[in-house]
Amino acid sequence: MSTQPVRGTRDLLGDDYAKYSYLNRVALDVLPTYGYQGIETPLFEYTSLFQRGLGETSDVVGKEMYTFADRGSDSLTLRPEGTASVARAIISAGLTQTLPQKLFYSGPMFRYERPQKGRYRQFYQLGIEYIGLAHPLADVECIALADHLLKAWGISDYQLHLNTLGDLESRQNYRQALVDYFSCYKNDLSADSQNRLEKNPLRILDSKDTNDQLLCQEAPLFDGYLNETSRHFFDQVQNGLTTLGIHFVRDQKLVRGLDYYCHTAFEFKTTSLGAQDAILAGGRYDGLMQQLGGPAIPAVGWACGLDRLALMLNDFTVPDRLKVALIASEEGLEPVSLKLAQQLRHADIACEVFLKGDLSKRLKAADKGACQVAVLLRPEEYQANQIKIRYLQQDFSPVGDKETIVSLSDLVPNLLSLKKA
Repeated sequence: MSTQPVRGTRDLLGDDYAKYSYLNRVALDVLPTYGYQGIETPLFEYTSLFQRGLGETSDVVGKEMYTFADRGSDSLTLRPEGTASVARAIISAGLTQTLPQKLFYSGPMFRYERPQKGRYRQFYQLGIEYIGLAHPLADVECIALADHLLKAWGISDYQLHLNTLGDLESRQNYRQALVDYFSCYKNDLSADSQNRLEKNPLRILDSKDTNDQLLCQEAPLFDGYLNETSRHFFDQVQNGLTTLGIHFVRDQKLVRGLDYYCHTAFEFKTTSLGAQDAILAGGRYDGLMQQLGGPAIPAVGWACGLDRLALMLNDFTVPDRLKVALIASEEGLEPVSLKLAQQLRHADIACEVFLKGDLSKRLKAADKGACQVAVLLRPEEYQANQIKIRYLQQDFSPVGDKETIVSLSDLVPNLLSLKKA
């Protein structure tokens, strides 16, 4: 039996776990200020959800999904992304009658990809979905939230790339222009792009094949096929971002290849991670609900990869927090030490009770466990309703003393008053 994790997965321990906890904790503070509520969808869904939602020509459906038959012979798939599951939940819960809905999620996703820095087969995403509002300023607010959250995480090395995919009429006109152009080079396209030529030519623009990318450089640009409605929508998005002081780069090559995407498409990109430059991406997807069997409901959203964001927290350190070691000098006082520890924990003071070894060994263990302060429970002080505090790290000593004695009733306020000098 192998004791190693499955290829493309990993254990989150120590600073890695602390980084993920930090990213989620900050998000939980910011998201409610924009009116978002949390949702948790199952880790696996019926395979048909993703086939219908993401499209048969997408790389995710064609190459990357973890699909299996359960004991009832149903085809199930580990969720490769969050949007389709959230849309399904809105329909199945009957929430299409109470719109708009603002929902966020955070958790593991699964795709069979070649593992590399910042990309895993079990990876973590945080995303938002603003469902039920067709106004372009909903797109602006979603982008503003993303910008706000990145700054709240302390991440500044990024650039917002922005494009429009237009409405259905515009996309149909552009689709035909791409078919006409790429048909002239069909034999030069990769096998995947040849397959997409008739089914979903926009996906060719997103190809990673080197020769495909060269052909895409001369492909028609979307702006030439936008109707007036699409231009007006995109103008409002751009003007809204300008009003908020959010800088963006117009990127006419930025696409979303799935049929339900329309109008706004955006990516936040960084120069810090090499080829894996997209850290947050999203757009408007007005056709998804209807594609899944629900009513026609507009929506916009985005998702960010916590794995890549964690790599950008270069200066991240776990904030100093008082951690107390509680040590009883005699066996008879150990139950009392447990009771005192609970009092401290209920006062939001991190506390660990050390029960093994003599006093010297317990103090060494407390120091090794990064405790800044030791609370020593000894018979002579306890009988007088007092207790000794020993400062294991002098930065936490209020006056530079190595230890002090306080009354039991003053223990909690005394510890709460301590902070790093």
